[in-house]
Amino acid sequence: MNFYGKRVLFIGAHPDDIELGAGALIHHILPQCEVTCVTLSDNQKNPALKNVLSEHYESMKVLGVPRENVIVEPFETRYMPEHRQEILEYLLKLRKEIKPDIIFTHSEQDIHQDHNAITREALRAYRGITVLGFDVVRSSHGFFPNFFVEVTEDDAKKKIEALMQYKTYQDKYYFEAELLHATMVRHGALAEKPFAEGFDILRIVGEFNKCD
Repeated sequence: MNFYGKRVLFIGAHPDDIELGAGALIHHILPQCEVTCVTLSDNQKNPALKNVLSEHYESMKVLGVPRENVIVEPFETRYMPEHRQEILEYLLKLRKEIKPDIIFTHSEQDIHQDHNAITREALRAYRGITVLGFDVVRSSHGFFPNFFVEVTEDDAKKKIEALMQYKTYQDKYYFEAELLHATMVRHGALAEKPFAEGFDILRIVGEFNKCD
C-alpha cells in the first residue's frame, strides 16, 4: 500500500487510543502524508482525567502532528453505543471535509463498547475507502495483525516518548516502555523487519494503476 501523498485519517474513542495503536506509524508517514487525528471523547466528565486532554495535545506534538490537525470532540465516554447515529453523522461530516484516502480506527477485536461503536460507524461512513484497525492492548481480545507497516527505531522511540506525556496513566501496564517496545519488535518479527506496527484489515479498496 502506498501512503505517499495520501490523506490519512485516524479515529479514536479516547485520548491516548490513537497513539497506543498507531503512534509510530503516524511519526513515520507524517513527512509524506496529510494526517488528521480525531478523538471523539475528551474524557472531561471524569474528575480523575482532567489532565488527559492537555497530555493528548503534548503527545501529538511529540509525534509531529500539527495542532490544527488534532481534533477532540465531546461525546461521552462509555455512552457512545447510545449515540451511534450522531457519531455516524459526525464521521460523514468529516468525510466531506477531509476527503480521506485511508482510515485507521479501532480493531474489530476490541471489546470496549466505545471502541466497537466507532468501528461499526466508521465502516458505514467510509464505504469505498480502505479502513484498517489498530490495537489498544488493554481492551483487545484475540487481536492478531494481518497488515504490517515497517517503522524505524526512531519512530518507535517517538511513540514511547509521546505516550510518556500521559502522566495520568503512568501506573498503567500498557504504558510501560518495555511493553510498547516489545510489541513493535514482535510486529516487526512477523513482518521480517526490525520494527513494525500491526493492524487488522477491515476493508481494502485497491486500484490497478499503470506503472511508468
